Amino acid sequence: MVKYLTGMRDEFMEQQVYFIEGDGIGKEVWAAARPVLDQSIKLAYGQSKKLVWTELLAGKKAFAEVGTYLPQATIDTLAQAEVAMKGPLETPVGTGFRSLNVTLRQTLDLFACIRPIRYFPGVVSPVKHPERIDMVIFRENTEDVYAGIEWQAQSKEAQKLIAFLRDELGVQVDPTSGIGLKPMTERGSKRLIRKAIQFALAQGRKSVTLAHKGNIMKFTEGAFRNWGYELAAEEFAGKVTLENVPSCPPGAVELKDRIADALFQEVLIRPECYDVIATPNLNGDYLSDALAAQVGGLGLAPGVNMSEKLAFFEPTHGTAPAIEGKDLANPGSLILSGALLLDHLGWHEAATKIRQALELCITMKKVTIDLASQMEGAQQLSCSGFGELMLSNLEKV
Repeated sequence: MVKYLTGMRDEFMEQQVYFIEGDGIGKEVWAAARPVLDQSIKLAYGQSKKLVWTELLAGKKAFAEVGTYLPQATIDTLAQAEVAMKGPLETPVGTGFRSLNVTLRQTLDLFACIRPIRYFPGVVSPVKHPERIDMVIFRENTEDVYAGIEWQAQSKEAQKLIAFLRDELGVQVDPTSGIGLKPMTERGSKRLIRKAIQFALAQGRKSVTLAHKGNIMKFTEGAFRNWGYELAAEEFAGKVTLENVPSCPPGAVELKDRIADALFQEVLIRPECYDVIATPNLNGDYLSDALAAQVGGLGLAPGVNMSEKLAFFEPTHGTAPAIEGKDLANPGSLILSGALLLDHLGWHEAATKIRQALELCITMKKVTIDLASQMEGAQQLSCSGFGELMLSNLEKV
């Protein structure tokens, strides 16, 4: 099944969607978001299209019911799936089980984290011209320091590796260090950059920027940059042009690169110069969150993690335990992730209705606490209240 995010579309009467409710505010945002998705489809297509929802267990709910945070049955089902959604899953800091989010990405080979970032008029922003921001981040999702290959300071494993580095390679590392590895492969880098270029070509985007810190990490992030240019020459000749080339074929995508810290400044002061950004894992995490802050925060930032087969849509925020059960959370990120799912299926009319309904909520200044606290004269809605307003606004757009 070839999807929207690779530039093509198929038509379906029904679409199976597996979902994981998530931890913390997951239950609340799902209760607000899912009716919005279903209603947008009904209004756009009548009874001719629908999503068929099937819940899978993961996180605390899974542990309570079956005694494990990530049941094998969930992994097995997702391994055969094409479309899924999830709420936020808890990631304890420094101790406890391994990050479920990272485990899912690596186990299912969800190598591309794709996050479109755009501004909704009326949202208060810390920058002067947030309306100039319209970017899509393609973040490599399985390699880099997020591969999780690390050892605690003064552990036997850390001491053994430090001794090897000293004795065999002549590298001096403080023996009291915690130590980790940063693996990056040609295959992993090229498949991520390939997907970014394919998206840019299919969606009529103007440029793809490779974001890296190759001036310092020459054989990992520098290699990411070099592999990107190699890929463009090997697979996209005539379709991709290099920066500042005087003439280029009509419809060609410009490929350029920027040092990561310089790009952070650029997306603040010249965001209109950047369109699609392809980046290694850690840089992409920072960059996508920083961009989200410029357009209203993570409550309005959708995302999808993709393998070659599975598209796994999810909000970009965490579990927010401080407000769990208080009906305060912003379901916007999950709702917009659902709109992205609909686009992925080619159901663009329903996706457009969702975005227009959300824009209307903001224009009405009826929003959840995260946005209301920044908007003069805004009416604060609960999570459930925002979902109800979205349903009402769908009828108006």
